Formats: sequence, structure tokens, C-alpha cells
Amino acid sequence: MQLHTIQSTLFRTTLVCAVALTQFVSGARSVEIDPDKALANSVVKIFATRLNPDPGKPWNKQSPANITGSGVVIEGNRILTNAHVALYASQVQVQANGSGDKLPATVEAIAPGIDLAVLKLEDESFFRSHAPMPRAATLPALKDSVLAYGFPTGGDSQSITRGIVSRIEFVGYRHQVSGLRIQVDAAINPGNSGGPVVADNKMIGLTFSNIPSAQNIGYIIPNEEIELFLQDIADGRYDGKPAFFDALQTLENPALRAFLQLDKDTKGTVVFEPLHSDANYPLKKWDVITHIGTTPVDAQGMVTVGAGLRVRLHYLVQKLAKNGKLPLTVVRAGKSMPIQLPVVSTVPKLIPELVGTYPPYFIYGPLVLSKATADMLPGFQSAGSSNANATNAMVGWSLTGNPLVTQRSSDATKDLEELVVVSAPFFPHKVANGYGSMVYRVIKSVNGMPVRSLAHLVSVLRDMQDEFVTLDVDVKGGETVVFRHKDMLAATEEILTGNSIRSQGSDLLMKVWRGTAKP
Repeated sequence: MQLHTIQSTLFRTTLVCAVALTQFVSGARSVEIDPDKALANSVVKIFATRLNPDPGKPWNKQSPANITGSGVVIEGNRILTNAHVALYASQVQVQANGSGDKLPATVEAIAPGIDLAVLKLEDESFFRSHAPMPRAATLPALKDSVLAYGFPTGGDSQSITRGIVSRIEFVGYRHQVSGLRIQVDAAINPGNSGGPVVADNKMIGLTFSNIPSAQNIGYIIPNEEIELFLQDIADGRYDGKPAFFDALQTLENPALRAFLQLDKDTKGTVVFEPLHSDANYPLKKWDVITHIGTTPVDAQGMVTVGAGLRVRLHYLVQKLAKNGKLPLTVVRAGKSMPIQLPVVSTVPKLIPELVGTYPPYFIYGPLVLSKATADMLPGFQSAGSSNANATNAMVGWSLTGNPLVTQRSSDATKDLEELVVVSAPFFPHKVANGYGSMVYRVIKSVNGMPVRSLAHLVSVLRDMQDEFVTLDVDVKGGETVVFRHKDMLAATEEILTGNSIRSQGSDLLMKVWRGTAKP
């Protein structure tokens, strides 16, 4: 008997027993329930109160925002939903279909990159009458009929919409994470996020997004990605999916093939920028990857898997990588050779995304210093600027060489771990009189010393013996500002008190400031 058949049988049996027990207690006769109702009974509405970070005021959080989403009961007395439903949530509640009660929940595990999260209920008696929804063991086929369950905006009751599977591909999600994605044409709207999509009475994936500007296009995270996530968090920690980040290009151009001296039968994808340039790194520029594992790679960097499904070769990394190594076959200088490529889940970026954390900060006199993050760029618009103003600002940053634009995709190094940016206007104080705005300016050096990170800058200020502090910014035409160090220290106390800011910096940076942690 196939796995999905066993799961389906167990699902129906569990539900029948649950209903029978309930009806026995009430004196009613036991009857088998409708499988459609059983599926609906596994879907819940989620209420979350979010406290999002405020990149422009990193010592603070944005005002509470209430959002709703959907979720589905899974094995282990858990509820599966999207990460973006539970991210930054200070309070989470779950409501069963047709119920008036909201049950407190906590986030057990979350993976913002692949947009999945698991919730636990404080009162697990809920699961006695809400069985896990069975999951299909294989991918659906194109044109398979599907039903999307959830609680979209526009009403309080559960919604079920119908569509078909229209596309399956391997794409980028968020935060350097890629994965399989299924496109369906079932109507999906805000509030559907985290709800299951069902085919043949089994869940095939989880709704996670739609395209507001397009009609009849919705996306779901397939069970294959969900299973990888659940296996990862089984030890209580999310480590992330293995991946490789070497830059590849197609092998379609005849001149490129001639340049590489390849025969007509050689197919594959070309490495034009290896992740690392040191001599010990297995991949080199102009290597042609012909196989990943034993699967051939075509001239567009694609592989064929399953019943004719053609996806990017990166899809097989999560299937083939063992102990941090990926088997590849490459052609180098006309010779075929096997290599073992080290794989990682992420590559440290000079301007990373916050990924569920709050931005670190340090207040020095009227200056608010923070780590540059990608979240600062959309944060510029949320500070009251129109889209046009934000676009103009980005153009201006580009013209003046602001690293927030020019180094947007750069990797971090040991000499430059992160960019330190002035994230807010000067607090009003006489020590800053005569200086222009430094908002979104990157601090290049202090008293001539290059700044490696925010923690490094804090340690330099902590140990400062000079009378004056000179700060240079990394932008064309940016002025150098000079302060008396003792005046800045005195101003800091006045500013914290006057603005009711409880701490001069975030926890780790205050430990650096006090000398109890290394930068």
C-alpha cells in the first residue's frame, strides 16, 4: 500500500474515532464524517500582533500591527503556517473553523527564508477534535485540480477556492534561500497565507503568496520543501538548506563553446565567478559543470527530474549534499573530473536582511549609529516619503557613491564585516550645530582608523584617548565631522534622558561598551 494511501486511511480513521467519542459522550450514534468537512476541520485562522523593527529609530519598535493568516494542523500537535504570518509576533492566537474561541499559541520554529513556521498551542486538548491533515508524498502533476483552504480578508468564515496546477519551478524565495514553488490559478488573497492547498483529499502544499498586479496567479510551498523544514527543526534548531552560490552562465553561445575548446557532445553550465578565489576551492573560473551527482546538466543549467520536470540544477543540491559536500563533475581544460564542492546555507553579506531580528544600534552624542541592513531601503519609504522621493534618493545615493547602493550585493570580509550607518537625524543638541544631515551616510573611519563593524566602532570610542573625534563618511562630497569626545559623552546622557530612551545601545553593543564582550 502506498504511503499517501496509508496516511489518508489513518486520517479518516482518526477523525471517525474523534467524532465517535464526542457523540458517545453526548449519547448520539456514531457516523462517519464527510472527508471534505474533515479537511476543513484541520484548517485554522491565525491572529498575530506584530512589533516590526523601525530601521530609522532602531532603539524603538514600530506600533503594534494586527494581521490574520491561516494554518493547518500537522502531526505532533502542531500547526503549520507561513513565517511572514508569525514573524515579529508578540502575540499569536489560533481559532478553529466555526469556533468563537481564540487559543493562545507560541512560535516553536520559524524559517523566514523558505517562509514556514510551526506553532504550538498552550492547550493541546484542541487536537483531540482536530486531526492532522494528510500530506501527499509526491508532487502534483500539471493541470491537477486543487482546492485552496484559508481565511482570506473579506469575511470571517472559511473560504475554499478551486483551480489547477499551472507551473512547477525552482526559484529564489528570500534571504538567499531557493526552493521548489508551485503556481496555481486558484483565487488566493491576503489572509490565505499559511493555508493548505489540497488535491485528492491530501495536502500538496501551503499557500504563501500571490501577485497583486496579476490575475489568477498564486504560489504554494510544496510538501517536499515542508518535509525538509520539519526534518531540519526535529533537533529543536533550524539550520537552513544547503546551497551553493557560485555564479553560473549558460553554455549556448557558439563562440563561448569554441573558446572553451569543447566538443559538440559536451553540455553543462559555465562557472564565471567562483564563490572563493583561493587555490584550495574546488571550482575554478571557466569550469563547465556537466553533472550534479549522476544527473546531466544541460546548456541552460537545467536538469530533468521525475516525469519530465525541468528545473535549475540547484534543486538537486538539497537532495544530494551530504555532510556539507556536493558531488559534481566538471570539465576543466578539456578534461572531465569529479569534485566535492562545499555547500553552505547562506553567505555573509555586507548589507544583510534582518531576518526576524531587530537592528543593533548605539547612540553617541546626537548620533544614532546602526548596522546597515537591506531593510533600511524600504524603511526609507515608510518614513513618510513618497515612492518618487524614495526613488530620487536612491538615484542620489548612486551618483554620490553611497555604499548602501554601490555595495548592495557585496559579501562581507574579515576586514569589512558590515557597514556602519547613521540611521536617524541628529538629536537636537548644540554639539552638532553647523553640520548637515548625516542620515544614511556610512562611517568610513574614526580618527583615520577604518571601521570594520559597529562593535569595532563602539570599542574604538570606548578606548578613545584623543580630545577630538573625527568621523569620515564614505560618500562623495560628504563632510567630515569633528566633536570633542567628552562633550559627546555628556551629550549622550542628556539626550537619553530628554528622549526617554532606556538604553544607549542594544544589548551586545552595551557589553562591548562596558568591556565585557569582544568587538
